[in-house]
Parts: sequence; structure tokens; C-alpha cells
Amino acid sequence: MQRERVPIITAPSGARILIGIASWTDPSMTAPGVFYPSDAGTPEGRLKYYSSRFPMVEVDSTYYAIPSRRMATLWVDRTPDGFTFNVKAHALMTGQPSEVNRLPKELREALPANLATKPRVYASELPGEIRDAVWAMFLDALEPLRDTGRLGAILLQYPRWVVPSRSNAELIASARSRLAGWRAAVEFRNRGWFEDRIRARTFDLLRNNGLSYVCVDSPPGFQSSVPAMAETTERSLAVVRFHGRNTDNWEAKLRVTSQRFRYLYSEEQLRGWLPMISAISEQAEEVHLVFNNCYGNYATTNALEMARLVENTT
Repeated sequence: MQRERVPIITAPSGARILIGIASWTDPSMTAPGVFYPSDAGTPEGRLKYYSSRFPMVEVDSTYYAIPSRRMATLWVDRTPDGFTFNVKAHALMTGQPSEVNRLPKELREALPANLATKPRVYASELPGEIRDAVWAMFLDALEPLRDTGRLGAILLQYPRWVVPSRSNAELIASARSRLAGWRAAVEFRNRGWFEDRIRARTFDLLRNNGLSYVCVDSPPGFQSSVPAMAETTERSLAVVRFHGRNTDNWEAKLRVTSQRFRYLYSEEQLRGWLPMISAISEQAEEVHLVFNNCYGNYATTNALEMARLVENTT
């Protein structure tokens, strides 16, 4: 088990570099002897232990279910001052479907009869007042994190069917309007956004809306594979997410989602990112390096290794 603590690293430019992982509760990670000590067997104990090892984490569960304010208050109570949560936007906020039975009771009860019996719904199917309520409930739940300085950014991860188009640019601008006053970052899953003739417009879209660009490392060769570029669109924050390079499972239909991210980076592969991280830290005040290869201890192992590499270059 890993007990080394990862500090907040200061780059030569003065940028703060925070390193963490994209989930602290995956079953492959909470299994005995993988990462957590035997006395950290509860949700409270695991988050307390994790936050004693790393300075930030990304919350993935909020994509599947809108969180409650009580849950966010517990996150605050279980973490030290200065700890940072990035929070993934709920599926309905980024053009993806949500399971009806995972919506809050008040939203389920407000659904029209033809939607209440469906297994999944898209935001485009919902009445405007319910779409508004999704955003309002999500942001209300995060207030305890924002009030205590623990909220890093809301991650808007758009699926591969959100292609570059005028209507989808408006979708993203609309999200920014709903998130006025909140720090937000955008990850694309369609490489069309970065084709030569569109790339500049994509970065201008983010820059003009005050949205941070999320640079990714992911399996190559897919429509959802986007190139990694040392671009910063919002000076306050830049984000890099490491998904692993498991080409066999990246777009496969899997019973266990963590199998998609079952990939351990080699030190050579991590070292190859150092020039990119250096270039990004020259442009941003804060940089988040998030390991999403959350299978077993792969993410925590690589996060620790990356921290050592970055520290040795600063």
C-alpha cells in the first residue's frame, strides 16, 4: 500500500500543480490490500485517508446521480483545509442520458407520463422547467464545497456524438451561461473539434466563454481520440486527464467500467509528458493532473510517479 504524500507542487512559473485521481471508491481500488489500510473501510475512512495522501480528487459519481448538499457537506467534513474537488457534471448537463431511477425523487415525480416509464431520458426530451431544475439542484449541492474553498472546477465532459457544429457550440455557451460564477472545464470526446480548420474556433469558443480546456491522454486511433495540445484557454486553470491507453477496451461495451481504464503507464510514458506539463504551467496559474486509469492501484501509482517526476524538474 502507498503511504507517500503528494504535495502541491510549485512550477518555476509559479503555477500550482495539483495531482490526484478521478475516483477514490472504485471497487477494484477499495479491495483489501490494494490502496487503503484495513482501518479505512468506511466511506468516511477512505476519503480521510485518500485526502491525507493527495491534494485533489475528481468526483465521478455526480455524472450518474445529482449529489445532495448533505453529501457535499460530508466531503467537506472528511477532508483537510486546502483539499480540492473537481466535480464531473451530471449526464443531463452534457448531452448524455440519465437513468430515470437515479434522478432525485422530486424530478422523477415531475416527469411527464411518457418519460416516467422510460429507463433513460435525455435533456432534450425534458420540459424546460425540469432541465432548469437539474442545473439548479446540481449547483445547490456544490455550495458547501465552494463556500469552503474546496471546489476546483466543474468538469463538462462531452460525448463523442457532440460533434463540432453551430448548435453544439451554442450548447457549450449555454452551459457556461448556466455556470456563471463557477469555474468550469471542458473535455471533448470527438477529434473533429481539433481538425486543422476547426481547432482555432474550438479554442476561441472555450476562451471566449471563460472555460478551461481539458488536455487528455487516451488510446489512439478512435473518433473519440483527441490530440494532446499544450493549450490554455482560461488562465486560472488548466486540466490534464490521463485515461490510460487500453485500446482493446476503450470503446468496447463492458460490464465493469473500470476495465476500460485498466492501464498502467510506464515511467517512460509519464516522462514523455513533462515538456507538455511544463508548457501548460507557463500559461496557467493552476494545473490539475488527474489520473483516470482507475483500476486497482494503477491511478494512485501513476499519480505518485508523476509527482516525483514533476518535482524533479521544478
